[in-house]
Amino acid sequence: MKTIEIIGKNYQGHALHTRIACRGLVFRQGKLLLSHETKTGWYLIPGGGLEEGETLEACCTRELREETGYLVRPERQFLTLKEYYGDWCYISHYFLCQEVGQAPMALTELEAERGLTPEWVDFDDALSIFSDHVNLQHWEEKRGSYQREHRALLTFQEDAVWVK
Repeated sequence: MKTIEIIGKNYQGHALHTRIACRGLVFRQGKLLLSHETKTGWYLIPGGGLEEGETLEACCTRELREETGYLVRPERQFLTLKEYYGDWCYISHYFLCQEVGQAPMALTELEAERGLTPEWVDFDDALSIFSDHVNLQHWEEKRGSYQREHRALLTFQEDAVWVK
């Protein structure tokens, strides 16, 4: 498993706060499951924050169910990505997951307002979407999240665990 660090331009040199999250890559017939905010156009690899007492695998399973309605089984963690912005450290644990069923989505109010919906996307198209981080210098939050997701997909691709 790899660990990658991304240092934001606004990093203050020390992290006073930490947020830990888990994200899952799920494939079906050569397509990757993404979360798409239809009202903002924003894409993300599905996942979210670790709750107190929760294992990384349980967090990944819960977050994908809530955001996409798909039940998954995390099979292998392939990446830990640490991002440093301001006085924050954001740690994302990425898992390759197997789809095992479906359940009702449980979106937050903000996710519902943004029109969050699951979307199956060709892997190369997902790489292209997230490569747009180089053009998002005016929007640091989106630029950072797209850079994070792009690095995760490139790492996964280099890891050679997936065959198109």
